[in-house]
Amino acid sequence: MALPGGAAGTAGGQLAAGIRGWVESPPLRALVERFGGDWPAGDLSAVLAALDEFSARHWDFRAGRERPEAREPAFDPATVRLVLDSAEALGLVRAAPPALPRYAHLLVLGGLAHACLRRTAYAAHLARAVAGVSGEVAVLGSFRALSPAESGMLADAGMTDCATEVDALDAGVRAAFGVTAPDEEIGEDADHPHRAWSSRTYHPAGLPPVRVLAAPSSEPDRRRAHTADTQRFWAEHVRLCAGDPVLMVTAPIYVPFQHCDALRTLAVPYGCGIDTVGVDPALAALAGLPEPTLTPGRYLQEIRSAIRSMRNLHGVLASS
Repeated sequence: MALPGGAAGTAGGQLAAGIRGWVESPPLRALVERFGGDWPAGDLSAVLAALDEFSARHWDFRAGRERPEAREPAFDPATVRLVLDSAEALGLVRAAPPALPRYAHLLVLGGLAHACLRRTAYAAHLARAVAGVSGEVAVLGSFRALSPAESGMLADAGMTDCATEVDALDAGVRAAFGVTAPDEEIGEDADHPHRAWSSRTYHPAGLPPVRVLAAPSSEPDRRRAHTADTQRFWAEHVRLCAGDPVLMVTAPIYVPFQHCDALRTLAVPYGCGIDTVGVDPALAALAGLPEPTLTPGRYLQEIRSAIRSMRNLHGVLASS
């Protein structure tokens, strides 16, 4: 199923139609039916609200915890097959190549430590061999503290000085882009990691500048910075222009929800284009890097994330 279009200048009505096409698709309808739900009535806003509520009851295995702490439900084999088939049809499984030969900027989204290494390695491959970048490569994260398991994985990879997500991203950039020290480093420690921010800029030979950003939270008293916070923070630090095509790198399982977050935080307010791609696990440069374990519960959790992201996007479109 196609996601809402990300080409620069896509009208709000077209984005809303793209949201409707995804959420009312046969794969999502089949999942709702499998978990005992009736398809909601009403306009798109009502459908999204009902799906948000339904997925909170049936597919939220995090319950406010970080993703690695989510419980994994037990499903019968038929349900497992349906979940996996639906996840593939909804765009959470297979990696797709960039749509354009050249972009204004390349964004790399942070995540767990293994994702930080895989995404920076894939971004370096794209910048070198696949898609030209006329502006910068921006690597976006936060001061989220790493778990002991993440720190252990990084130590096994020879990266021993990482305490936070942005440290893992920075280590990934140094390894993938062949740089050793930033040419510029600024930031603010603030009084809490949810309020702190930092920016480190590297200039790898023959490639665009690479900026590693740690964003503050927009709700520092409640939570750490999330994806939308990092996207907004970056947009405030770069001259993002209407019509600029932006390529964003994440993992395939997160493409639907993070694509729609970027449409809401970047495309709608700035008029730029968004092309979101997942890391291709077949790339030779990723050999030896830890791979995530993807389960039916993980896929259902991120289908819920996509529903919530599309609901937020639709809310912005409806109010504009």
